[in-house]
Amino acid sequence: MNLGALGFLITDSAKIPFSLLVVFTSAKLMSEILERLDQPGIVGEILAGVLIGPSVLGWVAPSDFLSALADLGAMFLLFRVGLEVKYSELLKVSGAAAIVAALGVISTFGLVWAVLALWGAPPKETIFVAAALVATSVGITAQVLAAKNLLALAASRIILAAAVIDDVLGLIVLAIVSSVVRGRWNLLELLATTGLALGFTAIVAWWGPRAVGVMVPRLNEKLRAAEGQFILALILMFLFSVLAVYSGIAAIVGAFLAGMALAEHTDPHCRDLAQGVSDFLVPFFLAVIGLNVNLSVFSGASTLLLTLAVLCAVVFSKVLGCGLGAISLGRVDALRIGVGMIPRGEVCMAVARLGLTLGIIRQSMYSAVVFVTVAAAALAPPLLHLVFRDFRKPGVPKPEMYRLG
Repeated sequence: MNLGALGFLITDSAKIPFSLLVVFTSAKLMSEILERLDQPGIVGEILAGVLIGPSVLGWVAPSDFLSALADLGAMFLLFRVGLEVKYSELLKVSGAAAIVAALGVISTFGLVWAVLALWGAPPKETIFVAAALVATSVGITAQVLAAKNLLALAASRIILAAAVIDDVLGLIVLAIVSSVVRGRWNLLELLATTGLALGFTAIVAWWGPRAVGVMVPRLNEKLRAAEGQFILALILMFLFSVLAVYSGIAAIVGAFLAGMALAEHTDPHCRDLAQGVSDFLVPFFLAVIGLNVNLSVFSGASTLLLTLAVLCAVVFSKVLGCGLGAISLGRVDALRIGVGMIPRGEVCMAVARLGLTLGIIRQSMYSAVVFVTVAAAALAPPLLHLVFRDFRKPGVPKPEMYRLG
């Protein structure tokens, strides 16, 4: 951990609690400031990470410890969202969500590839960066929708379902691209990867709620430990997250599926406990996004222009592609869904890091991808705030009136 000018004042044993203090306090303080300006608080939490990070004040730098807290925060966020989503309601929008996800992935890959190819980037780097940026990270959107009590909307359900499908499609695209750039094509390996990811998601989404509905009530009757139901919920969340990683998709997808499996089998107290843990950890997830910003990417005009061009491609492609996939719902909901699919997250940065390690992506391009990822995450909340603004006006029906079915 880099503590900047304050480093000489902080002993080794105090570095972790100091980092916790600085990150959490600055995140909540910036969130309060943004809320008072009638802007989404989570933008303030991301900006707090930029402010205290290496690019500005240098008080705290990304570390394995903070990254672990951020990953845990993302898992709890998606788990909490899953608790509010019933499987039966998500199933009703699965067809529309599949179209939204597919068009979003295709349009993003195509547009980012076109921008980089026209810029003159090396072919292998071009397709690898395009593959890295296709996957939506639903954590940011989920936080905004949950804070506004909008998870009951049809558009919100489609965003959540599409993000899960998007993650699987992103994995398939990455597997294909990795084979191409490495110069070896293994169809059997590709089919196995695809089948495992699709199989895990389908089985858990379909069988999980039914199995949990049978097991949880019986176990609750036998457990004597305090908060037994919450303990069971955590075990299930961690189990599904581990299985998701081994199936090739993100841990947060497993956490979301675990929450969805428990949605109809948890009491309000268990949900309150999950909310409390989430309120503590999510600021670290958001602030660490900001900590990864490298403003030195703007030191050269050429890199600056390329970064902005890729950012525009990333935003526009999701709004257009995903919006077209949902156009049957009307232009307003199509726009909401397109905007909701804009954020990128840890998957993009992990794939970019892999490309850097393999020597496919240059350091300057890696920095640009990280900045685009962070910028897309920061842009989404105010845009969501704008497209869902009708639900903040007096006299507009509550979101519950728009429930599916």
